Order: sequence, then C-alpha cells, then structure tokens
Amino acid sequence: MAPGAARNAVDCALWDLQAKQSGRSVSELAGLTAPQPLETAFTISLGEPEKMAVDARDNAWRPLLKVKVGTEDDRPRMEAVAKAAPNSRIILDANEGWTSSNIEMHLAEAARLGIALIEQPLPAGSDDMLGRIDRPVPVCADESVHGLDDLADLRGRYDAINIKLDKTGGLTAALDLRHAAEALGFQIMVGCMVGTSLSMAPAILLAQGAAFVDLDGPLLLARDRDPGLTYTGSIVSPPVSALWG
Repeated sequence: MAPGAARNAVDCALWDLQAKQSGRSVSELAGLTAPQPLETAFTISLGEPEKMAVDARDNAWRPLLKVKVGTEDDRPRMEAVAKAAPNSRIILDANEGWTSSNIEMHLAEAARLGIALIEQPLPAGSDDMLGRIDRPVPVCADESVHGLDDLADLRGRYDAINIKLDKTGGLTAALDLRHAAEALGFQIMVGCMVGTSLSMAPAILLAQGAAFVDLDGPLLLARDRDPGLTYTGSIVSPPVSALWG
C-alpha cells in the first residue's frame, strides 16, 4: 500500500495484533524502551488576535501551545498570544501560509517574541528560500516531509521535521524516518491529525524523547472513544493494552 492514512491503520492494527498474540507490548516487539508520559502541545486555532489572546489566556497554564497562523501579517496574532501566555513555549504553525515577501518579517517578529519553533512557513515545493535566508527561530518541515526520500532535500532549509503516522503510513515507516532524521541532525516533532485516542496511541511510542510533541487530537473532539488515552492537563499517559499495544 502507498503511504497514507489507510496504510497507517493497517500497520498499527498489525502491531497491536502481534502484541496481543505474543503477550508482549509493541515497545518490546519494536526494541524500544517502555513508554513514559509525555507533555503535549495544545492547539490555539487561527482567528482574530483578540480571540486568539482569549484562547491563549485560558490555556496559559499549559507549558506548550501550538498556535495556528498563516496570514499576510501575523504579527498582531503572535504578539497577542505571546502576551496572553508569557510562560508557555509557543510553536507557530503557518500551514504553508507565508510567502517570500513576508517570511523574513515574520521570522524576525517570532525571534523578538521568543517563539520556540515555526512549522511549515512556506508551501511544500516552494521552500528553497529557507536555505538562503537567516532562520533566527528553528523551522520545522511538515507538508514538506512524508518519508525517507524527502530528507535529503530538507537539509539546509529546515532544523526539525514533524513526523505524523498518517503521512508515513504507519509506525513501522515512522520509526525508520525518525532514526534517519536524527542521524542527519534534525530535531524531531511528533504530530497528529485530529483523531481519537486509538489514532494517537502508536504515536506515543514514536514521540518518546522528541523535542516537541503535538498529540492533542482527542482533546479537540466532542467525544473520544472508550477506553481512551488519559490526559492530565498537558500530560498524556501511554495507552493501556485494551486500547492499543
């Protein structure tokens, strides 16, 4: 199967089946250490600066916020959120929304505000400029990286990569991608699409020791599955075997 969400579902189901048939955890089968609880980011949706400030203030107790941006001038949004949550580390996710004419302005403002990471500022396939300009804030590839074949082109443009199981097509390929990326010096972020705890559970293994973890998908749903992952504030615990793994 081609990489993607369908292969991810099959791959992770087969890991779970093998674990349950063998009586061993997926972490054991994969040669990984037993997973520990992780600190995950919490997403602040794109909106007007005043609304984003309210959302950030309501979640200012969280250690890590992921803030959606990607407009022609995001400086007011960046400043509003940074002031509303002064003690939180902040990731900006531009979702390919910045351009060659405004990226340096945005990078400079992000550096001034102490932003921790900027995710996919330019469109995939049109990001050569990142290798020619100063990056005062680390820049993370998302849409620009799906698998091992993408890594070579990212060197010199990006400082980190965001690995998502729905992009790689499962835990098997994601583990290979992480090992290869770390060998090339990239920082690792493990992210997700919006989904239930069953979708997040395998990524808990992948995210162990990652620089940035963004696995808040179930928190954005009206209703999660049962059993689900346990979230205590911004800390997500490893899955119980009844869920996965």
